[in-house]
This record gives sequence, structure tokens and C-alpha cells, in this order.
Amino acid sequence: MEKIIKSVAAKFFNVVEEQVEITYRLMGGMSNLMYVICVNGEKYTFRIPGKNANVFVNRVEERANIEIIANLGINNETIYFDVTTGYKIAKFVEGTPLSEIENPENYLTEIANVLHQLHRSNLKALEDYSPYSRLVKYEHLVLKLDFTQDEHYFLLKDKFLSNREFLNGFEKVICHNDSQLSNIVIGNRKIYLLDWEFTGQNDPLYDVACVGNFDFEVAIKFLPVYLGRKPKASEWKRLYLWRAFQCLQWYNVALYKDLIGLSKDLKLDFMAIAQNYLKKAEKLLMEAKSFQ
Repeated sequence: MEKIIKSVAAKFFNVVEEQVEITYRLMGGMSNLMYVICVNGEKYTFRIPGKNANVFVNRVEERANIEIIANLGINNETIYFDVTTGYKIAKFVEGTPLSEIENPENYLTEIANVLHQLHRSNLKALEDYSPYSRLVKYEHLVLKLDFTQDEHYFLLKDKFLSNREFLNGFEKVICHNDSQLSNIVIGNRKIYLLDWEFTGQNDPLYDVACVGNFDFEVAIKFLPVYLGRKPKASEWKRLYLWRAFQCLQWYNVALYKDLIGLSKDLKLDFMAIAQNYLKKAEKLLMEAKSFQ
């Protein structure tokens, strides 16, 4: 990794490799390796996609969407992007991810403000997020590795898809689609929304549901703040359904990571993570039925 970083950064900044200092690795991500580097006294982040990470992300779309939202000022500035390798250099922003803060609920208003800035921008992402076809794509990645899905998964998927007509009835806007707390950084009087790999047109409440990635209770508290009022039953239902979908989606991603050996490489039990997502999806789908 050090050789890659120093070689690519030195060429981009037109310096010798010895002038590229690798300061430390940012922890927390399960798909990419992110390092803080220093060149000529300035800090930057250097991303190296993890093993097979590019099967989940269209890098041409990612780069285009980063350019589309650039003028909003809510992302750190990307200065180098290779769509073939996925290597990315961006200006470093000082701050703390909300996933590392003891009470992220204290920042719900700030999170709402940054998501409003995106959702109300009238910008349009390069493509639709296409959740249904995306789920099928992720399933096929697992299938190609000769893994037989549990029938329980398909029962849960069918329960989710029975709500497809309902979910399709709402306006789509440009969404981040991975707005979990680890991608939201609070800096000096400014909040940033980072890592735009999954940007696309989608239901804005999908982003609200993402805020509850680690703890869904945060998303439950966040929805009224985001709306600025008491949510309607249909809005609660959308929140629960989209979070259930996200669990089904990341279930497949976790399965794939286990099957390609990342559980061993990263010392994370991705099979256990996958099963936990499935349990969460089942619970959320049951609870979504209470909203009529």
C-alpha cells in the first residue's frame, strides 16, 4: 500500500516519493482503505479500494456525481480520481465522524441541514440508484461464487417487494445513499458528508434511513427533525421499509465479502454480519406493517 500511495501521489504532485509522508490510516471503513498523507505541508486523504470493492461501485458515475455536487460545499474537495483503479486523493478536512461521537443525537439538526442542502438542491445525479435492480446484481455476485441463498432471505425479499408500488409513488431527488454516521464529519462550525460512491436519484427518506445504519433508534429520532414536523404514517412506513431494504442489500454484500475471503483477511466475521442484517430486516419488515 505504501508503495502505491507514494508512487501515485508523487507523480500527481510532481514531487519525489520521499516528499510523500503517510501519516496514518483512517479506520472504520469495511470496503476501502483510507490514508491521511502529507505533501508540502498539506494534508490529503488517499483512498485505495478494498478487495473487489469495484464490483459494487461504478467509478465513472462516482466521479461525475462528485463533480455534480461539488459547488454545494458539503464534500471535501477531490483533486485526483482514477476511474480504473478507484484511487482518489482529496483535501483533508479536520473533524470527527459522528460515529465516533458519544451522543450523535445532539447533531440531528446539523445532519438535517446537510441533507436538506443536498435533497433541495435541484441537482440531478448521473443515474438512478435503482434499488431493486441493484439488489438483484448483488445477489448474482453471491450466486457466481456457488453460494445457495437461504430460502428465508427470499421470503423477506418478497415481503419487501410487496411494497414496491407504494415506494415508487414518491418523488426522487439526488441522494447520497450511504449517509451513515461514519460518513458525516463534524468540523469547525461545519458539517461534511463524505464518500459519494453510491450517489443516485432516490427517495430522500432512503438517506434518512441510512442515518440509522448502526442504531436505527437514531433514524427514528431523526425523521421528525428532518421533516420539521410530526411524521405521517406513510413516512414512518417508508423509513422502516427502506432500512429493511438496506439490511437486505448489505446482507448480500457481507455474504460476498465472506465468500471472497475478507473475513479472514480483515479479521471480521462477515458471515455473522450477514446473518445479523437478515435478522434486522425481518424485524423492520414486521414493524413496517403497523403503519397504514
